[in-house]
Amino acid sequence: MRDLSRMLAAGALATGAMLLLVYLLRPETPPEAAQPPGDSAVAVALPDARLVIPVEGVSPDRLRDTYAEARGLGRRHDAIDIDAPRGTPVLSVARSVVLKLFRSDRGGTTLYALAPDQRTIYYYAHLDRYADGIREGQRLEPGELIGYVGDTGTANPGDYHLHFEISTTDDPRRYWDGSPVNPYPLLRNGRATPRRTAK
Repeated sequence: MRDLSRMLAAGALATGAMLLLVYLLRPETPPEAAQPPGDSAVAVALPDARLVIPVEGVSPDRLRDTYAEARGLGRRHDAIDIDAPRGTPVLSVARSVVLKLFRSDRGGTTLYALAPDQRTIYYYAHLDRYADGIREGQRLEPGELIGYVGDTGTANPGDYHLHFEISTTDDPRRYWDGSPVNPYPLLRNGRATPRRTAK
């Protein structure tokens, strides 16, 4: 009987030691898996260190953060609106390629551009018109003229502004369906272009 008790005690000790070893060697849960970050915590490696503010003559201090504002049908804005007179030049924010020229009910006259990383999408909407000669596949340099501020699409008549979005995607063929990134903090550190001439 005493031998059986000794055997049971030894077994319990061995089991306890094994459980302790498993506990100590368990993989830790990464912090990002335990608590997914919100939009403001997402780190995006944009191709250019400083973006050009996409409306000519607008300085960083004139920008308003409209990213989280509510829109119709329960949507979040996911963009920044930059007010300017009709016909103000709209500029490419960074080196990119014109991916799609598109006229939509909501965005009106729009332009999608793809950054060299093949992941970052720049979206310009409510344009009055495109710049002469703009075409799909065209390479754009930072500050290059792409169009003019307007009120097309669902913008209120006379509410002239550029609707500008940044998103990231794993498939540029689905350029309209990326993960949104707030442009405001990036443009607040952006490069302003002096207003030259009215168009």
